[in-house]
Amino acid sequence: MNSTSASHSVEKAHEALLDSLPFDDDGDVAAADRGFLGALVPGVVRAADGRVVWDNDSYGFLDAPAPTTVHPSLWRQSQLVARQGLYEVVEGIYQVRGLDLSNITFVEGDSGVIVIDPLISTETAAAALALYREHRGDRAVVAVIYTHSHIDHFGGVFGVTTQADVDAGRVLIVAPEGFVEHAVAENVYAGTAMARRAGYMYGAALERGPRGAVGAGLGQTTSTGEVGLIVPTLDITTTGERHTIDGVEIEFQMAPGTEAPAEMHFYFPRYRALCMAENATHTLHNLLTLRGALVRDPHIWSTYLTEAIETFAGRTDTVFASHHWPTWGADDIVRFLSTQRDLYAYLHDQTLRYLNRGYTGAEIAELIELPPAIENAWNARGYYGSISHNVKAIYQRYMGWFDGNPARLWPHPPEALATRYVDAIGGIDRVVEIARAAVESGDFRWAATLLDHAVFAGFDSDEVRHLYAEALEQLAYGAENGTWRNFFLSGATELRGENFGTPTSTSAPTILAQLTADQLWDSLAISVNGPAAWHLDLALDVSFTDLDVNYRVTLKNGVLIAIEKPASDGAEATVRTTKGRLLALLGGDVTSPGVDITGDATVLPTLFGVLEPGDPSFAIMTP
Repeated sequence: MNSTSASHSVEKAHEALLDSLPFDDDGDVAAADRGFLGALVPGVVRAADGRVVWDNDSYGFLDAPAPTTVHPSLWRQSQLVARQGLYEVVEGIYQVRGLDLSNITFVEGDSGVIVIDPLISTETAAAALALYREHRGDRAVVAVIYTHSHIDHFGGVFGVTTQADVDAGRVLIVAPEGFVEHAVAENVYAGTAMARRAGYMYGAALERGPRGAVGAGLGQTTSTGEVGLIVPTLDITTTGERHTIDGVEIEFQMAPGTEAPAEMHFYFPRYRALCMAENATHTLHNLLTLRGALVRDPHIWSTYLTEAIETFAGRTDTVFASHHWPTWGADDIVRFLSTQRDLYAYLHDQTLRYLNRGYTGAEIAELIELPPAIENAWNARGYYGSISHNVKAIYQRYMGWFDGNPARLWPHPPEALATRYVDAIGGIDRVVEIARAAVESGDFRWAATLLDHAVFAGFDSDEVRHLYAEALEQLAYGAENGTWRNFFLSGATELRGENFGTPTSTSAPTILAQLTADQLWDSLAISVNGPAAWHLDLALDVSFTDLDVNYRVTLKNGVLIAIEKPASDGAEATVRTTKGRLLALLGGDVTSPGVDITGDATVLPTLFGVLEPGDPSFAIMTP
């Protein structure tokens, strides 16, 4: 762990915040503690081999006043989010919180229990189910509901049920329309890059403590156990759709294109309780997550929140979500949902207003101020998303990366630009001198920019790296946003030591197995090393015997094309196999049976020879 203390400028900023924010409002503390039944003791979950995949006890240091090295508002949020155990939402609905990034919810039916969002890992989900059963009895799981297509809401499904029970009809798997397509695509297409950056975002490799990881605002961090996926057996397609599971009626509201491309809310009349998935939590969420994703639509997000208020609020006593703690009482529910709605609508509308006056995303991010009522609402604070990067995301959604200034249309890439900046400033000694003065004056943003240029210009000496790390640490200490803090500290960690790679991988075999045949070919096309394949002109037929479908696969001009069509003349080789066996072959299994090749036996190895896997340890802080 680093040894840098908070600077005087950071300390003064924290002192001012203690006076400007409503720290005397302890309503969230009472809500987060309400209904507590018992904790997992110790709060540690291990894999079968003994490896620790979750350690909530490592956040015990949060039981203390805020230190100067953590933004006091983020410290407050982390104290709330780190609470761990089984909680009664209402009689019949229970949540386990603090055993992963997300919550798992148990809804009791006539004889069994419906599980909502089984966390990231098999191990944490199993621990949560065991804790529920310890306090509520050994009820059988009769259904699993995935609220949306992000991995912290389905990855632990094998901890609460089995594929055999689903296949036998004993357990129903419910999800919004398009769930599998989006869940698989997000974790495969850009999965390597997203996972590498997620290591920064969630602080997975950081030591826990007042100068290290304190939480990510939405949850503490991500578990690192076994990830899986069971395909839904019931797709929800329509708002107003109703289903009864184990005697419990559920009314659904579709909310696609909000926090996830496939997402839904749902209401339990028996319990007068509404699940808002991840669209109304106790933070400003991301419109473009720092790990990388498609830009989300704040306008449609706010529209679906309005629809939820109008449809359900008048008959709801409790609102709960897949993160954080519930909200109780009609007035508080409307106030909470309305604040969340107004937050996303305001950012959207005001960004567009400024955009149409000619301001760029970076400029708008510095200009926008929230209305006082939203600014002082704890559930609207930027612990996970931020006003700054959300405004830039809205600009990107409408206008793209280019801000219209032709000088910024074709800039040099980072290394070439850095070399020119260092030379223009007067050499590396002058750059370090200016950066050091910036650190001493509290202008850590400018210091980080200068030192980033120094490193990318090749001047990554111990002096430069140490000063750069110090600037990033001070930015972390001043950050209210948990993911910003983790990014700053992760960058400092890599500057001071070694590349920590990707601590958590989401491309598990059970997820890869759900790739459709078309998605499989798409994933291979993404992996083709174009220049290495320029000289190739290949054609082969691939027949998936388990799917009873044939693809004509060609590789020409470095582009892989797969078209579903019957086998015909012109193929240099024909491959007969199953989709699963081809996946295994791509994974390196060249000896098992199940691959029948006729024709030119060199075509398939030639194709595989120009496939280039992603690099889970690609450099972020250095060229």
